[in-house]
Parts: sequence; structure tokens; C-alpha cells
Amino acid sequence: MASAFSMELNEDQLQIQKWVHDFAEQVMRPAAHEWDEREETPWPIIEEAAKIGLYSFDFVSQAFFDPTGLTMCLVNEELAWGDAGLTLAILGSTLGLAGIAANGTPEQLIEWGPQCYGTPEKIQMAAFCVSEADAGSDVSALRTRAVYDEAKDEWVLNGTKTWITNGGIADIHVVVASVDPDLGSRGQASFIVPPGTAGLSAGQKFKKMGIRASHTGEVILDDVRVPGSCLLGGKEKLDERLARAKEGKRSNSQAAMATFEATRPAVGAQALGIARAAYEYSLDYAKERKAFGRRIIENQGIAFKLADMKTRIDASRLLIWRAAWMGATRQPFTAGEGSMSKLFAGETAVWVTEEAIQIMGGYGYIREHPVERWHRDSKIYTIFEGTSEVQRLVIARAVSGIHIP
Repeated sequence: MASAFSMELNEDQLQIQKWVHDFAEQVMRPAAHEWDEREETPWPIIEEAAKIGLYSFDFVSQAFFDPTGLTMCLVNEELAWGDAGLTLAILGSTLGLAGIAANGTPEQLIEWGPQCYGTPEKIQMAAFCVSEADAGSDVSALRTRAVYDEAKDEWVLNGTKTWITNGGIADIHVVVASVDPDLGSRGQASFIVPPGTAGLSAGQKFKKMGIRASHTGEVILDDVRVPGSCLLGGKEKLDERLARAKEGKRSNSQAAMATFEATRPAVGAQALGIARAAYEYSLDYAKERKAFGRRIIENQGIAFKLADMKTRIDASRLLIWRAAWMGATRQPFTAGEGSMSKLFAGETAVWVTEEAIQIMGGYGYIREHPVERWHRDSKIYTIFEGTSEVQRLVIARAVSGIHIP
């Protein structure tokens, strides 16, 4: 009896993969060093992505709703193979969109989703604002408050968000705030802050070790008033959720975590793209570089490094694809499979890029070659959207059934 199981990509996925890879190779790679040095938002690259439809609500929606779950991972891997900083500049708005999709109503997604990207003639950006100076991995510690003004049917937001991709320069800000601090993360909700809303301003822009083409900054909320319709999911749903939480009933809907659960495999795919780029570059180098009269790949010390690099890269991809498929087909993550994919891929990217530098020696350490940039870029993947330690905690709790503090 023939098996229906297959790991082959379908024709649409193969075409998208090649399309994105060509953009990464022809547009991103030649510009990557320049924008890493400039540490500025690469508007010309985003404009090129918008012209071909890569930076658009329609394309991202198509990729997100692939029933296999794999298309968005393919896109992330190929773009990050081109350059991680430019990838985050292009895909940073997608995190804001994911916040709307995970927490909002279909009507809110239809209204605000397209505004996260704008049009090729008028590009817009979105930002997802969760982290704070004292609340990174511990999202239950958020201090940003949202207070309902019943007389005006408005929410008033106050607080400061930090380490926010596109923070302060975005048109649409999706802000996670506490509406009932006593309930911790269960007392939080997400809000849309529309373009030009009074009271929202940009704080400091951070100068970073890696992903320097992506803007990371503070968002300051000073008596920011948004209409009641900007509460994602609506007030009736929020009131029901808060009531259940006060009764001690568990809820599967937490504003920040719902978004992270949807994006972790895709973030892992970015780390995978970096690792693959470094592996391919160092493999080519090892096959050409000669020392002591022979190519360095003929030394087992180098050959075994490359074998291990390839093995971990392929293992990362399998974990990512499994988690993406499980998410798309609504399979329960009984062992923290989403966290596994991001954890393993992130740590693989750091390790593979370091090994690539080691293979290349002094040449790997200088900016004439891109592996040092890839190494700098890789490190953030063990930190943002949940540190490696947080991922391990999620996995440990899932496999043990015990709440490990």
C-alpha cells in the first residue's frame, strides 16, 4: 500500500521559495553590508520588496494561511539567507499583523491588516509593542496600563515600551497593556494605536550588535487615547475573559503569548537562514582554500565541522516544519514543539556562524567577508521572542506537566 506521507514542497511553495531567494540574492545581499554599516531603516530595499508584492498584506496573508504552515517559514529562511537585518526591516510589520490576527476580530483584521503595509506608493509599517525595561521574558510584569473611559468609550494608555522593532517609526502600533494588574498576564489586552494618535512618541533608538538595518527603539505612551473599537477582540470578549480569570478558571488567550506562539517557527526559520548562509559560505571557502599543500576540507578537523553544521541545520528545519505544520493544522503543542523549533534553530545559528568563522580563521573575523556579520546577527535569536532559557522552561513544563517556576 502506497504511503500518503510526503516531505516534498508543492509547486506553489517551490515557486515562492525561488522568487524570494532571487530577491534575497539579487537585491538584499549586495546591499547588506552597506545597511549594516549605516544602521538605518533601509527604505529603498523595503520599496523594492513592495514593488514586487513581497512587502504587502496580500502576500503575507497568503503565506500565513497556507494549510501546511510551511510557506511563511520558507519565506523567512530565504530572506534571512540574504540578510537578517534587512529581513527584519521587511518582515517587522508582520509581527504587528500577527498581533492583530491572534487577538483581533475578523473585522479588525480586515480594517487594520492592510494598513500595516500600505501600498507601494505609500508604504506603512507596523510594530508589536510588548517588552518593557523591567518586563522582557516576564510578560506578566508589564506596567503599561490601559484604563477604560466609559463616558467616551475610549481607552487611555500610559507606559513605555522598549526593544520594539519599528517602535516609534511605525504607522500602526499594536500595544499590549495591563487592564487588571492583579491578574498578571491574564489581565492584559492588545490595542491598536492608529497613525498620528496624540501622545505616542518615539524614545531612544538602540544601537545594536547585530540586525542593525532593523530599527529597534522605545515607544512612549503618554495619555494615549484610542477608541473602544481599537481594543483587539472587543470589550465583551475581554470582560468575559477577565471574569473567568477572577474565578480562577484557566484561559488559553493571553495577548502577548498568543502572538509569540504563532510566530516562533517563523523566527526559527530566520535563524535557520543565517546558519545556512554561513555553512554554504564556509563550505565553499574550505573547498578552495589551501594550506600545507592541500584543500583545508581534506582535513578531518574541518570536514567534521562542516558535517556537524549541515546536520544541525537540517535538524533545525525539520523541527521548524513540524511546529509550523502543527500550528496550521491546530495540533496541540503537547511538548512545547513551537519552542523547540525556535530554541534549537537559534542556538544552531550562533554555533554554526561561530564554526564558520573558525573554519575561515582570520578571514572570518574581518568585515571583508560576511560571516562575522552573520555571527553578530545570529545572537539575537537566542534572546528575542523568548530567550533560550524561556523556551526550555516552556518545554520542561509541557513534558513534565509540572509548573516549574
